[in-house]
Amino acid sequence: MGQDRLIDYESERQIINEAQYPGAVILSGVTNQVYFNHEGIEIWCNNAVFYKEANFFKAYGNVRMQQGDTVTMQSNYAEYNGTTQFAFASGKVKMTRPQTTLETDTLFFDRLKQQAYYRSGGTVRDTASVLKSIVGRYYMEQDKYSFISKVVVTNPEYVINSEQLDFYSDSGHAYMYGPTTIESETSTVYCERGFYDTRGDTGYFVKNSRIDYENRILEGDSLYFNRNTNFASGTNNIRVTDTLNKSLITGHYAEVFRERDSVFITKRAVAATLQDRDSIFIHSDTLMVTGKPENRIIRGFYDVRMYKSDMSGKSDSIFIDQKTGLTKLININKGPISSIDKKRNPILWSGNNQMTGDTIHLISNPKTEKLDSLKVFDNAFLIQKDSIEGYNQVKGKELTGLFVDNELYQVDILKNTETIFYSRNEDKDLIGINKTLSSSIKILFEEREIRDIYYYTQVDGALTPEEDFPENVRLLNGFNWRGPEQLTEKNHLFSGKTPPELVKIQGIPLPEVEEDFFDDTNRNQPLLNENSRLKPEDLKDRKIDSIPSTPEDREPLIKPDPVKVNEAKGENEGEKEGDQN
Repeated sequence: MGQDRLIDYESERQIINEAQYPGAVILSGVTNQVYFNHEGIEIWCNNAVFYKEANFFKAYGNVRMQQGDTVTMQSNYAEYNGTTQFAFASGKVKMTRPQTTLETDTLFFDRLKQQAYYRSGGTVRDTASVLKSIVGRYYMEQDKYSFISKVVVTNPEYVINSEQLDFYSDSGHAYMYGPTTIESETSTVYCERGFYDTRGDTGYFVKNSRIDYENRILEGDSLYFNRNTNFASGTNNIRVTDTLNKSLITGHYAEVFRERDSVFITKRAVAATLQDRDSIFIHSDTLMVTGKPENRIIRGFYDVRMYKSDMSGKSDSIFIDQKTGLTKLININKGPISSIDKKRNPILWSGNNQMTGDTIHLISNPKTEKLDSLKVFDNAFLIQKDSIEGYNQVKGKELTGLFVDNELYQVDILKNTETIFYSRNEDKDLIGINKTLSSSIKILFEEREIRDIYYYTQVDGALTPEEDFPENVRLLNGFNWRGPEQLTEKNHLFSGKTPPELVKIQGIPLPEVEEDFFDDTNRNQPLLNENSRLKPEDLKDRKIDSIPSTPEDREPLIKPDPVKVNEAKGENEGEKEGDQN
């Protein structure tokens, strides 16, 4: 192997001082620097102490190491062991690569491993960012930096703080491990394992990940982030929290557009909004939230299901204006209405009361967040299951309901109204069945049960004993009892639905466990030469990892032994004559 080859050198002046540097020759330049060459690495310096027999030297003053045309290192002091090809540099160390420069206090360089290592704090300058850490390791063949402990990446657009970060200088790709934040003026990303393209400004985060915007928080098993387009998406177990409007949206795929202030979410999508200390949950195939916080709109499409502790409902689609407190339950299907399509028509349940129609509006007070009223447009139909048998029914063109403390207490039905009502006494005995036509009807409720019914204008009807009221006319035309569909708990939002098949997340593997940088168990010789200013304990991790400067870091005092100078001079002249011959 190359470690047996001796170091070549050139120097304009050589001095021997056995008393001060036994077994060494002191080299210094006059017009040109001292020059060393060994196995493809070149070193220049002002002065050097060269232990020729040990194949080792110490270099002082304006030290420059050059490996090929890709690595240049400058420092005040350096030493190099030709046997193990292990180098150490200190004092304003600067290592330059085509894409990056590294500045540190002390740097170790193992040429056989093609790795450099610092542990006293270092700064790497990339074309787009500045990266700092306490500990750093550079892998030349992979063009990769591995930063550990208090890692900070500063970019004009953001700052990354991480416990561990691998950075590929050729591509600008960064892999983050442990608690990590990416902060900018418009967002903060947190993850415990992630990837970020520092030049393309896109990221991918897969462990305990979240993105905080000004008024939204996006969380999920896997998050994608594009700073250029202000876009983010999430996959599996998604949560989008609206911190201003007290709402939460969940699902298994989401897209967030910050500039448009919009969210798209699907795969078991659910929106939960706090309303008068009671949450209302809305589920649909797809949910969209758009608009600034003060003008936020929520839209849900297809198979909408709504649940609140005292009310539930279904529709084909839903529209919620959080500013005005208006909620619209709509059937956007414009084709012929089949028996299946009827189940897509808007429906509300409150206790035993079922309300249906072509469109239903719920109006809440935006300040108190309490339900104020509801309106059913076209084909309004109210059904209440009788306490014992049959169904109380009211139908008309339009229906208006009024609430007090979120309880329905009055319903008015207008235009061509019809009713069938089971009249009972205080003992719940059936008195008769009342079928009546009128222009309008007012119904008063108590504890969600019909208490009184008032008929207005053109009243036509009578109370008929049950035995005289035929079975086949006890249901009004258009009757459609959907009680079995009523949502009585939150889990009913997903009744009859197959759980979505979650996408398999492409993870980011943990970094490989590397051997100790200073491990020399596979070498024939220890890393350090006996003449090194370092000691074996300097290669072990300590609480204080910087290696303080010593007098040896300064250029050697040249106090030659006159006898040795003459001998060295004679040797030099002999070498030159030999060269000429």
